[in-house]
Amino acid sequence: MDKVAGSAAAAVADIGHGASLAVGGFGLSGVPNVLIGALHEAGPGGLSVVSNNCGVDGGGLGVLLEAGRIARVTGSYIGENKAFARKYLAGEVEVELTPQGTLAERLRAGGCGVPAFYTPAGVGTAVAEGGLPWRYAADGSVAVASPPKETREFDGVPHVLEHAIRTDFALVRAARGDRHGNLVFAGSSRNFNPLAAMAGRITIAEVEELVEPGEIAPGEVHLPGVFVQRVVALTADQAAAKGIEKRTVRG
Repeated sequence: MDKVAGSAAAAVADIGHGASLAVGGFGLSGVPNVLIGALHEAGPGGLSVVSNNCGVDGGGLGVLLEAGRIARVTGSYIGENKAFARKYLAGEVEVELTPQGTLAERLRAGGCGVPAFYTPAGVGTAVAEGGLPWRYAADGSVAVASPPKETREFDGVPHVLEHAIRTDFALVRAARGDRHGNLVFAGSSRNFNPLAAMAGRITIAEVEELVEPGEIAPGEVHLPGVFVQRVVALTADQAAAKGIEKRTVRG
């Protein structure tokens, strides 16, 4: 039952070329930076990543992106990552953009064993009708476009069929975790981290504070250990290393 790995490097050692990853975090909140760094050092490429956004320039998944390790991204936001936008427009990475709520539900459905679901989000747009650029060619033309999706009416309202997401691995970050893999997330880091963890066949969690089993009350557990296979305890410095996405000051 003790799922604690000896190091981040050991925890990600079996993530190979072409693996698919669900990665938690939103902007700079709740990003598993230590595991991403270990994966960068390990060197696998051709990765397919599912995450709300693909990190920032020089941080989070942006580290893997800039190193050319990511081949495909499923996400909802390109955001302010200039390297991500540049690689997408240059045809160096394939990008499947999906509505944020739909992405969250696709991850949750994957973890719950639900193969697909209908949602009204995206009906009447290219999300349902197809044609969204997944990959550009070098000349700027669309090399690969999204296919049309099945639609169906429920109570007179059209819905689009969305497929669940399951990945080979998931990387997440939690504020607290015990040796059995039970996790607690702080604040907004609770958004995509539990869902990403559910979607991974092998889920690796880096935790800011490692506690013994029983120290987390059952009612405080945000994600039960059944969804987590490996736990990496962060050092005090690693736990404290958190960036500020937008610094705001006033006189």
